[in-house]
Amino acid sequence: MKVRARGLEFDVTVDGPVGGTPVLLLHGFPQNARMWDAVSARLHAAGLRTIAPDQRGYSPGARPAEVEAYALAESVADAVAILDELGDDAAHVVGRDWGASVAWMLAARHPERVRTLTAVSVPHPRAVVRALFTSFDQGRRMAYILVFRRKGRAEALLLADDARRLRRIFHGSGLDPAAVYRYVAPMLAPGALTAALNWYRALGRGGPPVGKIAVPTTYIWSDGDPAISRSAARRCADHVVAEYRFVQLPGVSHWIPDQAPDVVAGAVLERSGLPAGNNDR
Repeated sequence: MKVRARGLEFDVTVDGPVGGTPVLLLHGFPQNARMWDAVSARLHAAGLRTIAPDQRGYSPGARPAEVEAYALAESVADAVAILDELGDDAAHVVGRDWGASVAWMLAARHPERVRTLTAVSVPHPRAVVRALFTSFDQGRRMAYILVFRRKGRAEALLLADDARRLRRIFHGSGLDPAAVYRYVAPMLAPGALTAALNWYRALGRGGPPVGKIAVPTTYIWSDGDPAISRSAARRCADHVVAEYRFVQLPGVSHWIPDQAPDVVAGAVLERSGLPAGNNDR
């Protein structure tokens, strides 16, 4: 469905039982709302209703040209506005990668809109910054961001040779080529990849640092994630003052919802107070 919010038009997948408690699902780079399909099916079976937008830059109708339009605070405001348009006062919030960054800021700045938080892959932003200052390993892992911030150069590199490098980002995901293409194809539209990369180029323009999290929180990290070190993951707990759980997944890559949807769904259900069923935790 199309949702008009803040003068933009977002593609939003709303599914699950009518009247079910809402779960807001926020995707990362370079994916879209389809990344939640396997997780959503499990949430629907438990009676939850899911709201999965293609975020700013990923929805063709929500693709501003200015880099500053992709500051994290703008995507947080989008999330609030989408909930408003759908008539939801609060939701369980789940985010992965950049979606996790949006979720952390949303929970810090608008805790009244967040029933619970489940962050996947990326820990609290201050945990990442602290690890960058204290760990050479974390800086090495995030060196790719310097390339992504180079306007024009990054697009050329990622799209060259039939988007070979963009497709290689999914290495280790376990996705077959058709599934990878499902994510890559939308990035081939004019301006789409630039808009997605503008999230990286707008780093540091999000206003005040993200504060402490005062809503019940689960953070899911995988030891095969090339971008997030154990040091950053472990520091996440320092920034949550509510009930907190840290889930570590051995042998899983950066693409946790694709590789372990049962675990993600189980964590969301447990955090929301519903039975997690027989999911392998």
